[in-house]
Amino acid sequence: MTGGAIRQALPRTVVALGLVSLANDAASEMITPLLPLFLTATLGAGPAIVGLVEGVAEATASILKVVSGRLADRGFGAKRLVLAGYAASGLARPAIGLALGWTWVLGLRFADRIGKGLRTAPRDAMIAAAVPRTALGHAFGFHRAMDHAGAVLGPLAAFALLSAGADLGQVFLWSVLPGAAVLAIIAVGVPADAPVAPVAAPRLEFRALDRRLQALLLAAGILAFASLPEAFLVLWATSAGVGMVWIPLLWALASAAKMAVAWPSGRLSDRAGRVPVLLGGWGLRIGLLVTLAWTSASGPWAWALFVAYGAALAVNEAPERSLIGDAAPAALRGTAFGLFHFLSGLFALPGALLLGVIWQERGASAAFLTAAAVTAVGAVAMVAFLPRNLWRSQR
Repeated sequence: MTGGAIRQALPRTVVALGLVSLANDAASEMITPLLPLFLTATLGAGPAIVGLVEGVAEATASILKVVSGRLADRGFGAKRLVLAGYAASGLARPAIGLALGWTWVLGLRFADRIGKGLRTAPRDAMIAAAVPRTALGHAFGFHRAMDHAGAVLGPLAAFALLSAGADLGQVFLWSVLPGAAVLAIIAVGVPADAPVAPVAAPRLEFRALDRRLQALLLAAGILAFASLPEAFLVLWATSAGVGMVWIPLLWALASAAKMAVAWPSGRLSDRAGRVPVLLGGWGLRIGLLVTLAWTSASGPWAWALFVAYGAALAVNEAPERSLIGDAAPAALRGTAFGLFHFLSGLFALPGALLLGVIWQERGASAAFLTAAAVTAVGAVAMVAFLPRNLWRSQR
């Protein structure tokens, strides 16, 4: 197949999993932008509890991503893992609307993230196995763009429901409909024999991994610690004067910006190399965090900064996953994706808790500046660890 043909057509596995992510994120993002408001305004929790809920959710998912990735490498059946993961999330998310306290939300988010942990690494491994290395950025960029397209539709649906008089709990319950569509698409659209790595998965040894993969894993842990949960950006937006009814629309705009950025950044990484694009994305994130800390935003300026920060987060999504596809041996592909997501989630819990406490005790500006400083440390660590001759993708 020629390079032009690869750019024009993606295999059925990639397209189907993109549609799955679109429907799943439509369900998920009906809830996510409203969850911090549900916790604080409805259930009486504070910013530290918001950080705890989000941190526990991501840490839970991260642990299972290693397990599910390893199972996929051993031939367990990637499609079964993906289906089970999406089913668990599809049941847990709507039930949040029935929660009577923040501990209920914590438990249901835990169940939701169990589902995410089961599906993420096998799904990424299936995508990486379905295309040649020269098209990894294209494939992952498409997938991330579809994911963010769903994140546009979900908040718009929530906005429509809130505008029609629904309360937050009712919005959460309505998310069951796109969740059901996810399972139908997987059952019908994802081939039963979707590409998976060989059954005999070798032992994983960090020192034997490609230096690009080692550097990315090192940076992933540090950057996860600095990742400001987007739930905090919702609290910041409301403090800047954005009304609750407008939050889903603001979230949809940010997701549209992510959708617009994710695919081109993946394609750019196919041509210019993964590392330069990654460093550019991290630099943009640092600049926006500092701007958020030093700016008293209100009105259109608050909307613009919220959307810009969302776009900055999307710059690195496809290049990160593509670098793993470049550098991981085929027999360890699922494990490598799982390890990447594991480290990202493992450090997200203490990072979210720390930033939540800083926010609560010292204010939002202090939390933004802390996140910017630690992000800079992660970027520098990757540059220091990775020889310059490995900055461009090796094909």
